[in-house]
Amino acid sequence: MTASVGSAVQQVVSGTTAQPASSAASSATSNTGTLAGNFQTFLTLLTTQLQNQNPLDPLDTNQFTQQLVQFAGVEQQLRTNDQLSNLVSLQQTTQATQALDFVGKNAVIDGGTATMTNNAVTWHLGIPTSSTLTINIASSTGQNVFSGSYGVDAGDDQVFSWNGLGNDGTQWPDGQYTLTATAVDASGNPVAVSTQIQGQVNSVDLTQSPPLLSIGGQTYTINQIRRIVN
Repeated sequence: MTASVGSAVQQVVSGTTAQPASSAASSATSNTGTLAGNFQTFLTLLTTQLQNQNPLDPLDTNQFTQQLVQFAGVEQQLRTNDQLSNLVSLQQTTQATQALDFVGKNAVIDGGTATMTNNAVTWHLGIPTSSTLTINIASSTGQNVFSGSYGVDAGDDQVFSWNGLGNDGTQWPDGQYTLTATAVDASGNPVAVSTQIQGQVNSVDLTQSPPLLSIGGQTYTINQIRRIVN
């Protein structure tokens, strides 16, 4: 920023006596403070220039007025940037505080991948109208382990539980499984089904922005949480 200030100063003081220009330029270069401090130097240069101008060749007032306005505009922009940085910092602090409040609570989150523990895993489904629901469950390797079709009523929080038994009777081990749900109404028209999981928030990673919540071995952001349940 000092280089820009020096450039602006040189444009304004061109044609003045050597001593004031040299002294003022040195002052502007050595000023390591804020732009406001350099602005005072700028005004000193301008005053000195006016005092030592050639009466037969006066300064163009439009020129230094324009530079003065530009200088003030840069100062205002820097102040705005500082305020924006403060707002971002406050927002990050607020997000961290909110995230910490979720630790130990049971959260319902958008998603289809849940962790089976002790041969039990549950998904929550949002079904807008009575439908025929088709469920497919895949292992963490992508292998389809279970499929089924069911007649269901409309509901925002339909619960589907699975005990880990595959269609062939195989007991699948604990781990992560992904449920995919599709549905059609009585007329055969597709019905949009939302899939959510529920789990306890075990920890929060505050080194990430936004903070990441750890639930069942997976991470989620705060905006993915739909509700907190007892």
